[in-house]
Amino acid sequence: MRIRQRKLIGSVVMVAFVMVYALIAMAIAQSRPVQEAPDLLRGLYYVLVGMAWVLPMLPLIKWMEGGKQEEQP
Repeated sequence: MRIRQRKLIGSVVMVAFVMVYALIAMAIAQSRPVQEAPDLLRGLYYVLVGMAWVLPMLPLIKWMEGGKQEEQP
């Protein structure tokens, strides 16, 4: 598969994942345990959730970049 096709497919999947992830993170943030937590814990939640989406995306990003050695113009 060409690198341009990988990047197109990967970008579409990434945008879809981030949209679903953000909706779930917002729903959890509005739940009673998070709302009643102290400000420091709520802030920690937002920091962790804001950065945690990267971990499941790493294999996809590696796959998107994986064809660079194969395709040399």
